[in-house]
Amino acid sequence: QVQVVESGGGLVQAGGSLRLSCAASGITFSIYDIGWYRQAPGKQRELVAGISSGSGSSTNYADSVKGRFTISRDNAKNTVYLQMNSLKPEDAAVYYCNLKNGWINDYWGQGTQVTVSA
Repeated sequence: QVQVVESGGGLVQAGGSLRLSCAASGITFSIYDIGWYRQAPGKQRELVAGISSGSGSSTNYADSVKGRFTISRDNAKNTVYLQMNSLKPEDAAVYYCNLKNGWINDYWGQGTQVTVSA
């Protein structure tokens, strides 16, 4: 059974930092491309950051978070991280982790809430 669990969300003041974690089980973690997405109330879900399978040598970021967020993975721990610095009120959203390998293997976590106070 595949499980994907995000954690690390919470309330932080603007300018602060949070580190989100996404732990997966029941899969061969290293073969999955992974993305962090977010969805704010009334808005569409958007890709925040992505990391390639294997060593994670390739990463990509939404323009809105470049230079502030860093995605990384630890295949030994079956975990991907999103380090978020210099948080802004507009970063507030539910953050989701997505693991994808091909068209069939596509898994989402339940999300973790990030709230940023001005």
